[in-house]
Amino acid sequence: MTDLAAPSTQSQTHAEPSMVDRAGERLINRELSWLDFNARVLDLAADSDQPLLERVRFCSIFSSNLDEFFMVRVAGLQRQSAAGVVVRSVDGRTARETLTDVRERAGGLVARQAAIWRDDLLPALAADDVVIGRVADCSEAERLELEHRFEREVYPILTPLAVGPGQPFPYISGLSLSLAALVRNPATGEERLARVKVPEGLPRFLEVGDRHLLVPLEETIRHGLDVLFPGMDVVEAAAFRVSRDADFDVSDEADDLLEAVALELRRRRFGGVVRLEISDEMPENILTKLREGLDVSDEQIYRVRGMLDLADLSEIADRDRPDLRYEPWTPTTQARLAEAQGAAIFDEIRKGDVLVHHPYDAFGSSVTSFVRAVSDDESAIGIKATVYRTDEESPIMPALIEASERGKQSVCLVELKARFDEQRNIEWSRALESAGVHVAYGLPNIKIHAKTILVVRREGGVLRRYVHVGTGNYHAVTARLYEDFGLFTADEDIAADIADLFNQITGFGHPQRFRKILVAPYTLRSTLIAEIRRVAVAAAAGKPARIRLKCNALTDATIIEELYDASQAGAEIDLITRGICSLRPGVEGMSETIRVRSVLGRFLEHSRVFAFDADGTQRVFMGSADLMPRNLDHRIEVVVPVEDPGAVAQLLSAVDTLLADDQTAWALGPDGTWERLESVDDGQERASHPVLMRRARQNRP
Repeated sequence: MTDLAAPSTQSQTHAEPSMVDRAGERLINRELSWLDFNARVLDLAADSDQPLLERVRFCSIFSSNLDEFFMVRVAGLQRQSAAGVVVRSVDGRTARETLTDVRERAGGLVARQAAIWRDDLLPALAADDVVIGRVADCSEAERLELEHRFEREVYPILTPLAVGPGQPFPYISGLSLSLAALVRNPATGEERLARVKVPEGLPRFLEVGDRHLLVPLEETIRHGLDVLFPGMDVVEAAAFRVSRDADFDVSDEADDLLEAVALELRRRRFGGVVRLEISDEMPENILTKLREGLDVSDEQIYRVRGMLDLADLSEIADRDRPDLRYEPWTPTTQARLAEAQGAAIFDEIRKGDVLVHHPYDAFGSSVTSFVRAVSDDESAIGIKATVYRTDEESPIMPALIEASERGKQSVCLVELKARFDEQRNIEWSRALESAGVHVAYGLPNIKIHAKTILVVRREGGVLRRYVHVGTGNYHAVTARLYEDFGLFTADEDIAADIADLFNQITGFGHPQRFRKILVAPYTLRSTLIAEIRRVAVAAAAGKPARIRLKCNALTDATIIEELYDASQAGAEIDLITRGICSLRPGVEGMSETIRVRSVLGRFLEHSRVFAFDADGTQRVFMGSADLMPRNLDHRIEVVVPVEDPGAVAQLLSAVDTLLADDQTAWALGPDGTWERLESVDDGQERASHPVLMRRARQNRP
């Protein structure tokens, strides 16, 4: 039996595609597939059928996504290439080959984004009285007001850093926007490069004048550079931005995981430069100095026509203009939970499983009510929870603290290595420990990605356990934007499995056989393969056979090869992958019966659902795991069977609604390209998110 700290590698029946001839014809490169996903986000920014400020938000999301992609994925490829690693990816590419393709694809997308912003969104915003311009666009009165605001609100916190004798090239923090200025002493003719950081604590856009003109902060600073360099001539100035390697590894030998992660966070700030973005206005002499000071190659430099760092367009998207945004959506309370607040929620769950679908069903009247009920419930004696990502509004942490203060057993498994949420999780961990909550941090070499809560109550002299298993994080803010499922159950086998899993992670012992739940890295992979093969056998026998899978990413080569085999046996296979998909559908003799869809729109499709139908026998699962090697082999993931007929019907109805979407959906072709589906103009609403919102309203208690 394998120890939790060192999960076994599942045996694979197929040769790794990296060893198969023509690997690229069987699998799509994961990095290029991700860029295709972000291209679909950009499609929504260009979509005139979307409300204007929502298009601006998609433009912002595109930039935020791309930043993380470079800081993590591209950084890793650059490290591999620099180290001379020659191992090929599953599609047959070396790291250097992938970097070359990424640069070409990313450069084209950035150019397209700049054009959408410059030629489409800016004029459309101006037509709706949201005017964004440069200093040159200001009237005399607006310019004077802008200069006054610069002097009062901006200048006091600026720090120019020149480069010269006794003044080394300054450290440039990751994702910070800066101006590079060439400054000349008129008396001596000496020129020096100076860097001025655009302050991060100020709004990106300053509003001036009666027409509320919005001027980018870097434009305002550039206009005021003469004030920063008194007696000098500012010859030229242009904006630039640096992205740094933000990934890190925690040693398997770390004795104190919290301190090890805190140390790596401090090191992350000084990660190597991955990307240098420069304004297309930047002259070559300034670029040469930046290239030398930052030690970057030409392949790492991206020249952008227009504004840099369009992630800050979220400020524009957040403006109070309801006429330019989606109609407000208020989540409903799941019908069975409408009257089941406080301790009554446990009575309702005991009657039968309750499935909630966020953001259509409210997070507050389901998950929040579930955890808050523990503190005031005299019958509740303990609560355990996993936390991967959370937020200040999350009910989980306060509920655990309050339960502990009231003498109830309170345990929290905090994943300190949740990328970009590490600092928040460290702070929450310390607060929990101070309140007496038992906090465990998992293991250095494996992330706890499961989404589970376990509540223990004493009822009539016996202990009964209640469980929530979700597909998404316990994050109150994203629960209003991310689509996820959550299952509340008192099933004794599932509850016992979850209890055992908590004890195995916090304690010391070998994983035992689970009764119902599927747990990565132990039973999830093998069970999914067994289910795919069960469907394949039925298909080969001429029986009804269908697979429906919904996930964020599908990259695992072994799972893909099993799906190819099932397709060749005749199974009908529908895949909904929001982001990355390495599988090639519709290839003759390999994947003819496989269809792949991606649905993007108002809400972020985030749930993971796996449905297998073979000769009248149906098995349906949901949980935290995507179909990627990291999820199946290197994380603690929990996937639970959905057995209640009503819950199964609700789950599959939502999946089928996505499959019927022809308005906010894209289809993947055999050649690896995504095409947006053309909607049928028959008066029927098939955009999945509005359809599911309407159903939620109709089911409102």
